[in-house]
Amino acid sequence: MKFFNFIVAVLALICNGVEAIKLQANVGELFTYKIEPQLFNWTHQVISQQFRYRPSLKNYPDLPSWMRYMYSHEYHAGFLYGTPPNSAAGKELSLDIVALNRQNYETRHVVVSMFVAHKFPTPNVVQMKINNLNWVHLMDPGRVEDLRNIFRNDLWPNSKEDLSVVFMESAVNMGGRLPLRPQQREGVIVHVGSFAQFSPRLMELQEEVRPLYKLPSCTYKRTSVQKIFENVGFKLDWCAFRMVGMESPTEILFHSGKQNEQQATEDQREQDRWMGIAREDVPERNYIDEFAFAFAIPGMIFAILIGMLSAVLCFHHEKFSSNSDYPMSSTVQMVQCSDSKSNQPITTLKSLKDPNFLLDNTSIRSHSPNNSFYQLDCGTSSIYARPKPPPYKGGTLGRNGVDI
Repeated sequence: MKFFNFIVAVLALICNGVEAIKLQANVGELFTYKIEPQLFNWTHQVISQQFRYRPSLKNYPDLPSWMRYMYSHEYHAGFLYGTPPNSAAGKELSLDIVALNRQNYETRHVVVSMFVAHKFPTPNVVQMKINNLNWVHLMDPGRVEDLRNIFRNDLWPNSKEDLSVVFMESAVNMGGRLPLRPQQREGVIVHVGSFAQFSPRLMELQEEVRPLYKLPSCTYKRTSVQKIFENVGFKLDWCAFRMVGMESPTEILFHSGKQNEQQATEDQREQDRWMGIAREDVPERNYIDEFAFAFAIPGMIFAILIGMLSAVLCFHHEKFSSNSDYPMSSTVQMVQCSDSKSNQPITTLKSLKDPNFLLDNTSIRSHSPNNSFYQLDCGTSSIYARPKPPPYKGGTLGRNGVDI
């Protein structure tokens, strides 16, 4: 009996700890949900980062692809938000949310059931960027209602019946940069849509800001509707103001949109289907051509460079040999000596290449450049003779008598 009572008590605790909450989301419309300590029957205490939450699909580790979770340190709460696509229409989702109290490490768990209702996506959408807000500020229903009233009362009166926020995301998550100062706001991207046709005032506003589309950002620009947004607390970046819509009548949008969607789905399935190929159809790699290109082209370039270098060296060698003016460039030199008996000069030809000319018959007395005499054997006598000096090339004298 005691064991039975213990089991009943455990089941009661489990049932009390897991609560089922039912929500509803519409296709093509922004869904938001706030996760706070009161959801887990906790008394909220003003302690920074006391609670942490982890939402996921039931029996899965992550959320649906269209849903995003972010924690706000400013509000000390977590937020689920996203826009359900057409593929999620008619489905029911179950989310597991696990909470952790970091003060005493207590954990609690709730189950959130969500049904995605079918709704035709709005064809006419106004895209804008609000610079003075963060993503978490548009989780406030009052601020969202102020933004919708601007369009329903002033800019887009025909959209009173069905105007809704169809998309919202932080500007940083969309590729924007963080502000230079931490106290500045990051900015938020917002899309509002309706089935109504764009009003003439919206068309005029689009033509007014169209020249700014080529600029990445223009917070300095003011427009004719600037005061309408600033009075409610919105500062827009008019370079990011866009209007995307369809000119077709509203009654045709339902059928044509559904038909186009089915056709696009079928085309996507055909493209995603993978067809295998036979073994003989697989291309083969030709290594011979690759080796030929790898060695032939560098070899030709190397041969051309060697030929050019050889031609340049030969040309310089011939030019040096033809322009040499030194007397020792000749291989034969005429030397005159006189006989002591007859006092007649005797002329002899001496080859400079002959080793006996310098070794046997020549005795060098001095290596000094000022004493270039060498001894020659001219018959019976030996005299000292000097080689002929190089030819003199006369210079020109300047005005100051300096040889130039």
